[in-house]
Order: sequence, then C-alpha cells, then structure tokens
Amino acid sequence: MTILTQSIAVVSSEVNPHLNWFQGLVLGLVQGITEFLPISSTAHLKVVPVVLGWGDPGVSFTAIIQLGSIAAVLWYFWADLSQLVKGTWQAYQQKNWQAHDFRVTLGIGIGTIPIIICGLGIKVFIEDFDRSPLRSLPAIAIVSIGMAILLGVAERWGRHRKAFEDLTMQDGILMGFAQALALIPGVSRSGSTLTAGLFQGLQRAAAARFSFLLGIPAITIAGLVELKDLLDTQINREEWIPILMGLISSTLFSYLSIAWLLRYLQTQNTLVFIIYRLAFGIAIGIYVWQS
Repeated sequence: MTILTQSIAVVSSEVNPHLNWFQGLVLGLVQGITEFLPISSTAHLKVVPVVLGWGDPGVSFTAIIQLGSIAAVLWYFWADLSQLVKGTWQAYQQKNWQAHDFRVTLGIGIGTIPIIICGLGIKVFIEDFDRSPLRSLPAIAIVSIGMAILLGVAERWGRHRKAFEDLTMQDGILMGFAQALALIPGVSRSGSTLTAGLFQGLQRAAAARFSFLLGIPAITIAGLVELKDLLDTQINREEWIPILMGLISSTLFSYLSIAWLLRYLQTQNTLVFIIYRLAFGIAIGIYVWQS
C-alpha cells in the first residue's frame, strides 16, 4: 500500500532526462505494483532504477506517474465513491451526522490534513529534501525493516474484527496521521495506514480498502502540483515519452494490484509482506555495504 506517497512535499521539478520509453514503462509497472501493496512505492522507485544503473528518476517523475495509481483507484472504486458522495450529501441534508457514508467521507477529509501539513512543512523548512539523508538508501533500509516489525506486531495483536461498515471518524483520523509518515521513503503509505488500521482492530481487507480511499486526495494533490510545475518548465518531447509510458503502465498495474490485494487479504494475513520488507531492507543494507 504510497504511500504517497510523496504527498505534497515535492521540492524539485526535475525529471531524469536520460530515461527512455522502456524505462518509463518499467518504472510505471514498479509504481503500479508497489503503490498499494504495503512495501513502499517510493522506496522501490528510488532503489530499482539506481540498482539497474538508470539513476534516480526524480521526485517529479515519481509524483506524476502516481496519478496513474489515482486513476486506477477511481476506476476500481467508482461505484463506492459515487455512493459516498451521494450518501454524504443526503446525510448533510438530513443532518444525520452518524450516517456511515458521512463518517467515512469526513474521516478521509480530516485524515488527509496531517500529510498536507507535514508535506508543506517539509517543502518550506527542509531545503532540497529530495537529497536529504532521509531519502538515502541506508535510511530506506532501516525504515523498511522497522516498518516490517511494526506491521508484524499489528498483525499479531490486532483483533481483525471491525468491518468497513464499522469505520469511525476516529479510525480515519488515526490512519491519516499514519499516512503522514509515508513522506519518509521506505515507510509505505499503504503499509503505514494498513498497520494503523490493524492496530485499531479493523479487518485486513477493510483496512486496505479505506487506505486506498484515504490516499486519493494526497496523491492527487502531489501529482497535480508536480504536473503544473513540469508544464511551466522547458521539457522536450523525448522527456515526455517516458512520463506518458509510466502513467499508462502505472494505471494498468495499479488496478491489478488493488484487485489482487483486496481478494488476498480476505483470506490471508500480511506475513508475506512482512517477510518481503525485511528481505528488501536487508538486501539494500548489503548493497550499500558492498558499494
């Protein structure tokens, strides 16, 4: 499950000018698969191209192809989102503040505030965040291992009883604070929100479902901000091709990832992701040590 996540803490409009269409396609695949699995898309988009010798694709490229993931969420959850909008409007008209649709929508809205505030704070107060130690490979390795352990604790001690229909505004707010942690590469927006949901007693699939919906505002804002900045700069046709290929690839594989994860979590636990995150973090640590 990122989480954004870059959120809106984007500080550079640079895109790696050496990316080609195939590399854009592959990175879109990486984004699509990892955005909604609890393994950190940001970390993988930072690590995979560096390991392959392509160089860092840049914050702008990463944030923009995340729009493909948002398109996939809207595509997959269109009926749910339509019901949320309709139900929230009806609840407002009837002053029924306990209606489920109203509580979920309010939880998404309030839960988005922490990552916006933190993202703006990073943008304003941390110069060149894209090259800060928090985005280094050693930091990603440590964070990945730490979040794997935390997810393991949540998996072990979570009650897994609350269904999606039992979501409260408090659940949305707490998962929103967890989402803000995804500004640090390696945390995983999906992973941090899923972990928070499990600690709050949510069923695994319910926590993942709300995590997907919660990510819509933050990831959309991040992508649109970067897209606007990119349109204001001088970018030639060759640089747009990998971006467009990444968007298309990201949309398709994000949709498949969402569908698979929701089915998987209905009958399985998160152990496979815990093991993967531990292995991923250890592998990065070994790579850094040997470099």
